[in-house]
Amino acid sequence: MQEAARVAIDLGAQSCRVSLLRWQGSKPSIEVVHRIANAPVHQGASLHWNLDGILAGLEEGLRKAAVIATEGIASIAVDCWGVDYVRIDAAGKALGAPFCYRDERTTATKEEGDKRITPFDLYQITGAMPVKLNTAYQLMADPAAGLDAKTPWTMIPEYIMTWLGARRVCEYTHATHTGLVDLKTHDWSQEAFARLGLAIEAAPPIVRAGTALGKVQGPLAELAAYRHTQLIAPACHDTASAIAGIPADLSTIAYISSGTWSLVGMRTATPVTTRKAFDSGYTNLGAASGDLLFHSMINSMWVLQQCMLYWESQGRGWQIADIVKAAEEVTTSTAFLDMDAEALMLDTEMPSRINGELTRRGFDAIPDVAGNEPIFARLIFESLSVRYAAALASLEQMLDVKLTGIHMLGGANRNKLLVRLTEERTGLKIQIGQTESTTVGNLAVQLASSENGGRPVDAASICKWAKVLCEE
Repeated sequence: MQEAARVAIDLGAQSCRVSLLRWQGSKPSIEVVHRIANAPVHQGASLHWNLDGILAGLEEGLRKAAVIATEGIASIAVDCWGVDYVRIDAAGKALGAPFCYRDERTTATKEEGDKRITPFDLYQITGAMPVKLNTAYQLMADPAAGLDAKTPWTMIPEYIMTWLGARRVCEYTHATHTGLVDLKTHDWSQEAFARLGLAIEAAPPIVRAGTALGKVQGPLAELAAYRHTQLIAPACHDTASAIAGIPADLSTIAYISSGTWSLVGMRTATPVTTRKAFDSGYTNLGAASGDLLFHSMINSMWVLQQCMLYWESQGRGWQIADIVKAAEEVTTSTAFLDMDAEALMLDTEMPSRINGELTRRGFDAIPDVAGNEPIFARLIFESLSVRYAAALASLEQMLDVKLTGIHMLGGANRNKLLVRLTEERTGLKIQIGQTESTTVGNLAVQLASSENGGRPVDAASICKWAKVLCEE
């Protein structure tokens, strides 16, 4: 009898995917059966996610998976970008479209939060870098949007699982991205909630990756494939899932998860909350195995994505592969951007924002005319490689480790120019990981959880299954 299939749902800021793992004997095969375009949308002056559109697309993908997997589907798990959440009513339904983390409403609440507790003091408690996109500052902004601070909330991937029938929880890797989890207890910080004036009773209980959350319910449960399907908490944060998908020992290997954001760091057993770590922008966030991912978050391919959207609106559309190839022919410039500059975090008219930053830093602006698009792209890639090299050098100092290599994950690992520039600037060899490492990590946690009776999983069991899946 054929082993039952598994479904991994990966929610991305640009694309949401429903992937199906099936087995031919002991050999795994992973297929993306449905893909949904995704992007934040403006509603008046605010920026939101189209939650209804995401749910409709996921239901279509899950129905496709049920048709394909006649052997049945053993489990489903959902991972997602961090920090965004859904306020829910008494029936567990969303009270409107969730805000996008790039909405500017948190500028004021971050300033207010810093008055109530200094950023470094909060960092000492939670280990998470207190940046304005964090859930903590979003929650502080909700009353201004007419949302009661005591209204229950749940993070987006966990909400998707409650929509499918799971109990309401917040998985540990995702919880750490709120900036509200105590480093010592791995539970919500009473002090952080109190100091920021937040209602701790509105938060869901925290569970570890690998925890079984119940069976699929509702209309999908009427399909034969989903009659016995378990809902399992993976590492709900997509980066934690991606790191879980690396089938290798990471003791002296750094990771770069390069996508809309880039995360540069290492897996660690103990937190680092020194003043140097804080000043260097390093954060301590949960890993699938319950330990920590110590890394710096860098604004990344978002900048190029926004440029390409703007150029397309001007009738100057490019495909990513074409612009990377053209950028390889561009003469290297001495100019580079501060990728973490506030102006580059925002959307709309990105080429103008880039020129504003170049001028601010004393460099010449790039004329935004047809034919110059690869010059902008080359500048972004050069700037990213400079930022990566600086982040890795800081990492070695703070962890007192000599790096022997880099494991690069994410869609940007198909960018050979960025890989080459990073190798040149760091002197380290880059191993290219799975393009869909997040899916691999999601599925590895599901398999390890099932093997462990629906309980939390450890690093060794996750790595074992990641190796199996990467041999497909």
